[in-house]
Amino acid sequence: MEVTGFFTAIVIGLVIGALGRLVVPGKQNIPIWLTLLIGVVAAILGTFVASAFNVDDTAGIDWIELALQVVFAAIGVAIAAGAYGRRRV
Repeated sequence: MEVTGFFTAIVIGLVIGALGRLVVPGKQNIPIWLTLLIGVVAAILGTFVASAFNVDDTAGIDWIELALQVVFAAIGVAIAAGAYGRRRV
């Protein structure tokens, strides 16, 4: 992963976190900063997985990479919502 790809993943990660939160059904009682952090981590992780499967550099928009990032964000939001909800009793 190049440096520009890393910074792009961080910027895209802010949007990915919001998309991941929209994908998870129900209300998530987690702060917005945690959603954004999950999005950044999911974007970086999705980029690494996409490059491992050689689908990170296609002509046009990398839809497979974007889908991987949103899936990772949704999983992260679901885990964080479950853990954060139990902690705040």
